[in-house]
Amino acid sequence: MVRRVVVAAPRGFCAGVVRAIETVERALDDHGPPVYVRRQIVHNDHVIRELAARGAVFVESEEDVPEGALLVLAAHGVAPSVYRRAAERGLRTVDATCPLVTKVHAEARRFAREDYRVVLVGHAGHDEVVGTMGQAPQSTVLVETVEQARALQLPDGRRVAYVTQTTLSVDDTADIVAVLRSRFPSIVGPPKADICYATTNRQAAVKAMVDEVDVVLVVGSTGSSNSNRLVDTARAGGVRAYLVQDESELGGGMFEGAEAVGITAGASTPEELVQRVVAWFAARGATEIHSSAASSEDVSFKPPAES
Repeated sequence: MVRRVVVAAPRGFCAGVVRAIETVERALDDHGPPVYVRRQIVHNDHVIRELAARGAVFVESEEDVPEGALLVLAAHGVAPSVYRRAAERGLRTVDATCPLVTKVHAEARRFAREDYRVVLVGHAGHDEVVGTMGQAPQSTVLVETVEQARALQLPDGRRVAYVTQTTLSVDDTADIVAVLRSRFPSIVGPPKADICYATTNRQAAVKAMVDEVDVVLVVGSTGSSNSNRLVDTARAGGVRAYLVQDESELGGGMFEGAEAVGITAGASTPEELVQRVVAWFAARGATEIHSSAASSEDVSFKPPAES
C-alpha cells in the first residue's frame, strides 16, 4: 500500500510554455475567437482542450488558415518556409516559439553560413526537430542515437558542428556528443548547452528522488518529449516509471509492492493535474505527502509581438 508520496520540485510548466499559453489566451482576449494555432501550442492534451473550448482552432498547417486570419505559431518553432507561406496568405502571425528554441535555430543558421555540416541531435518527426532541420536543410543531418553517431559518414574535409533538441535526455545526449567528438575531433558546438534549463532541472529532480521511492509517475501527454525523457530518467535510476495524463489512468498493478511513490510532471503539464494525482493517493490512504528539495527557477520571457 502506498503510504508516502514525494512530489518533485521543480516540475510542470516552464517559462516557454507559460509564454506560449498566455500568447493564445491574450490573442483570444484581444481579438476574440477564432484564433488559429499551428499544431499543438504545447504538447499537453488537457491544455489543448481548454484552449479549444475558449475558441482556439488548432490546424496542421498555415495553409489550413483562412486568408488574413490571426495565426499563433507554437512553442516548438517552425522552419522559415512556414513564415513565407503565412506571409503569402496575408496571415497576421504571433510567434510563440520558445526563445531557447530560437537560440538553437540561430546556431544552426550560423554554423551553416560558416560552411559547417550541422549534426542535429534529436528525435525524428518531433515538431522542434522539424523546425530546426528547416533552418538549413541542405547542411543539416539528424542523429538520434549513439549507434547512428558511430555510423555517421560526412564528406572528408567538411567542418562539423552540432546542435541539439532542447528537450532531450541530458545523459543520452552527452553520450551521443561524446561519440561525435571521438569521430570528429574538431567538431564545434554551441557556446552554451542547447538542452533547456527546465529539461535539465526536471531530470535532476527525478534522479534525486529515485533512491527514496519505489515507483515514479510522470504526469504528461504521450506526445511530450520532455515528459517521456523523465520516464526514461526514472527507469535508468532503477525504479518503475509510468507516464500518465491524469489520475484516471492510475491503478491496476502500477503500485504493487510499493510503499513510496514519486510524482513529477513534464514542462507542458498544468499543476492542477499534478494535484489531482496527489489527491488520488491521499484518498486511498497515503499519509505522508511532501515535496522534494527544489532548485530555483526564476526564468521568464517577454510576450511576443504580432506581425
